[in-house]
Formats: sequence, structure tokens, C-alpha cells
Amino acid sequence: MMPALAMLVTTQLVHLSPVDFVIIAFYFALVLAIGFYLRGRANTGEDFFMAGREMTAWVAGLSFLSANLGALELMGWAGSAYQYGILATHWYWIGAIPAMLFLALVMMPFYYISKTHSVPGYLKLRFGEPSRALSAISFAFMTVLMSGVNMFAMAKVMQIVLGWDINFSIWVSSLTVAIYVTLGGLRSAIFNEVLQFFLICAGALLIPILGLYEAGGWGNLKVQIAQRASEQYVHLWSGLGSFTSNPMGIHWTGIVFGLGSVISMGYWTTDFLVVQRILAAKDIRSAEIAPIIGAGFKMLVPIIVILPGLLGLAVLPVKLVPESVAAVTGGHSYNDVLPLMLARYCGPGLLGLGITALIAGFMSGMAGNVSAFTTVWTYDIYRPLINSQGTDHHYVNMGRWTTVIGVLISVGTAYLVMQFASIMDYVQALFSFFIAPLFGTVLLGMLWKRATGPAGFWGLLCGTLSSIGMWTWVKLDPTALRYVALSPHAKALAQDMYQALWSFVVCVVVTVAVSMVTEPVPDSQLRGLVYGQTEIPSVGNVPLHQRPLFWAGVVVVVFFILNIIFW
Repeated sequence: MMPALAMLVTTQLVHLSPVDFVIIAFYFALVLAIGFYLRGRANTGEDFFMAGREMTAWVAGLSFLSANLGALELMGWAGSAYQYGILATHWYWIGAIPAMLFLALVMMPFYYISKTHSVPGYLKLRFGEPSRALSAISFAFMTVLMSGVNMFAMAKVMQIVLGWDINFSIWVSSLTVAIYVTLGGLRSAIFNEVLQFFLICAGALLIPILGLYEAGGWGNLKVQIAQRASEQYVHLWSGLGSFTSNPMGIHWTGIVFGLGSVISMGYWTTDFLVVQRILAAKDIRSAEIAPIIGAGFKMLVPIIVILPGLLGLAVLPVKLVPESVAAVTGGHSYNDVLPLMLARYCGPGLLGLGITALIAGFMSGMAGNVSAFTTVWTYDIYRPLINSQGTDHHYVNMGRWTTVIGVLISVGTAYLVMQFASIMDYVQALFSFFIAPLFGTVLLGMLWKRATGPAGFWGLLCGTLSSIGMWTWVKLDPTALRYVALSPHAKALAQDMYQALWSFVVCVVVTVAVSMVTEPVPDSQLRGLVYGQTEIPSVGNVPLHQRPLFWAGVVVVVFFILNIIFW
């Protein structure tokens, strides 16, 4: 109770003017209007859960990105940038771009041509019901925990900036999400996410523009950060040669293999929260080009997320502390850096736009979690395990009720976040538990025809339990960090990266071992599910500049240039 009580004691930083209230009220009215407008187009299961599979590449791509660009991203990574410096950018570049392109060019054809409603649905086709049930239950559990992150982040914004009661902030915003997703299903979530993407960009750009002006440009900002923290806070790769030469306490192997090869690949290719948006695309070309569009915009997101955290390091007069410390002392935590910067720069009108951007981020992340949870619960848990004889109308109604229930459960998980140093420590731990081993299972299923049904289940189960076991081991015995993260100097995020890597390795090893001692699946049952047994559909005879591979190449070139510039 003490952390919760401490959160209620705060000092209001700003006061909204009438024009700010008008902007915020107009936004709430607009998203609800979209939900009511689309209600009539969400009567069947395909419409409610998959938006009728009618989305264009641009709509699917922006929704794909926006579902990830929630309050968690805005506040969490701004806080991590304050805590770890520009190293947080790795989660946007090497921790996103290669995986998004891999999804587009390698994995998306399988998801799309199988016409599955979810990633657990693909595992059902490839490995059988036990693997689907395990992945669905794990995903549902992770999703409601992630929804709590978004609720917590939104409550912190309203509390710190406006002095609003934390419970009022949570309930008004979460009930709004529940209403428009319940009414319009995934279609409503997608259209609101596209709207929210542009609102987030417009509102969040205020801080980097005004902050760089105050700091005197990027060059002066680097000097100020070096004076107040360390020169390594503004270098992306040069300090990763050892665990002790960078503020994150991580080695480049953790970034490249733990983050780039496991966690990011797992998240962007198997987390149904984001994959669901691409599955709603109208054809195979749109399904492949949508993640590439998302990747192009993703490289620019650090401007509105990482840069405010770096600016906070340079210009804020107070020193921020971990969330658990702030809850006891009443000070400001790393997670508060974005609202503090918003209060520093935004006056009447601009403040309303900035607050609306953060509310949009919260609702985008919340709606993404809720719609994904609803689909997985209905199609992968309720229908196969509880009631397989229901009508399509019955499942749509179940989806609507599950939306409301998912929101209510998420409220209770918001307070768990206060036990972690920052939001992203909490999230990356969840990813290492559930996403990393799932990626190993899906990857082997798609690329290796010898993988069997029992192997898929046991590999996924052992990978998940090994990650949870390593996390528990370090919690009970901090000296175990030297074995999990390869160094006693590693910090929380570094532990998560290696934890994910080892759980992926355990999943793969167990899957291969069990496959070799169980009966292989006949080739006739693998068509459309495994490379070498599937005819990949062509995007058609289109000009070079319209081909997914061409634009993926453009993104790769820009990706390498950015990493060299900020080396």
C-alpha cells in the first residue's frame, strides 16, 4: 500500500487552459465517434477480429507501428534514455528494423496464406493443439500485464502534469478504449491507431524542437550531457566493448544476439499484438509492404522518444531516480522525464496538444493489447478448449465481453510496474519470458520440416520456464547475475537480453532433440506451413519501385548510415 499511497502525493506542474480542455475533449469525442461509426461493420467474426482483411498497405503499416507506439514507448523509452543515454536507441534500430524486414520478406507469406487469425493459430496448424494452447495462454497473460503498463504510464502523466486523481485518469481513458474497441473491433482499433499516430507525432515533436533550441543544438547538448553524466551517454556503439564502459552495463553481444537476434525478432514476428495488424491487409503485397512502411517510420521515432530523455539529462534541474525509490521518497522517477519536459516547454494550446498526444499513445497501446487479447482468447482458448460449437454471432459477442473484462483485469496489473526501476525493465523481462522462446518455436516450425508436434510444445514450455527460472534465480541470489548475463556488472536490461538469448537456445535445443526421437510429420501436412513445402505467392508483375524487396533495401541503407553517424 505504501507505494500506492506515495503515488497520490504529488505537486501539480501545470494548469490546463480552456483551449487545452477543448482539444482534449474533442479528441475523446472523435475516437468514440469512430467506434460508433464502425459498429455496423463489425457483425461477423472476420470483421470484428480481423477488420475484414481489407486494409491497405499504408493503413496496415501505420497501425502496425502505432500499436507499438503507446504510452509505454513514449514514457518508457524516454525514461530509459535518461537512465542509459542514447543506448536506448538500439531498441528502435537494431532492435526493430531487421526484425520488421524479416517479418515482411520471410514470415508474412506463411501467416497470410494460412489465413490464420493469430500466431497461436499458426502453431495449431504446424504443431497441434497443445502448442496453440500453451502459446495462447502465455500470450493472454503477457498482454494483460502489458496493458497495465499503459494504464500506469497514462496515470503518471495525468498525475504529474495535471495533478489529476490517479484513479480518475485510469478509468476515464480505459473505459474510452473499452467502448470503441467493443463497438468496432479491430477495424475501430486500426483506424484510431492511424489517427493516433499522427497526433502522437504532432504533439511529441514539441519537446525535441523546443529542447534543442534551449540546449543550443545537438553539439551543445552532447557537451552538457558529458558534463552532467558521461560522454558515453551519446555514443551508440563505441562503449559496448566491455560491461563497465557504458551506462547500461551491457556488452555488444547482448545487443546484437540477445536484442537484435532474439527479443526483437520474437516481438516483431510472433507477438500477435503487432502481427494482427498486418494480417488485416487486403492482399499479399500489402501484407509484405506494410512492415517495411512501418520500419521506415520506426527509424525516425527516436526523435520524439529518445531525444526528450537526453534533453532531460542536460536541462532538468532535478535528478531523477528509479520508480521504486520515487514511490518511497516522493521524488520524480526516470519514467517522469517526458511529462516533466512537457510541463517545461508547453503553454496553453500547446499543452493541450502535448497531453492529447500522450493520451493517444496510451489509447493506442491499450487498444492494441486489448484487441489482440480478445482475439487470442476467443479463437485460441475459448473456442477450442471451452465451447467449440458456438455460432459466429456468439463468438463476436464473446469478443465484445472479453474486451471489457480484459480492460478490468489490466487495471489491477498497473501497480505491478512500481516494483521495477523503470517501465522498460518490466517490459523486457516479460518479453524474455514469453516472446523469445515463442520465436524459437515459430522459426523452427517455418524453416525446418523435421520439427514435430511434441517437440514444438516441449521446446516452447522449456524455453519459457528457463527464462522465468533465470529471473527468479537472480532475484533470490544477485550473485547469479555473473552466470546469466556473463558479468557481475550487468544491469537490469542487460540481464533481460541474455535471459532471452538463453531461453531461445533452450527452446531450440529441446525442440531439435525431441524432434529427432519423435515421428516426423508427413510432407503432405506441411504444405502452406513450411519453407520447401510451400509455393510462395508472387506480388505480381509490378514495377521495381513497387516491390517490397526494393524498399526493404532502401531501409537497410538508411539503417546502416544512421548507426555509423551515431557510432
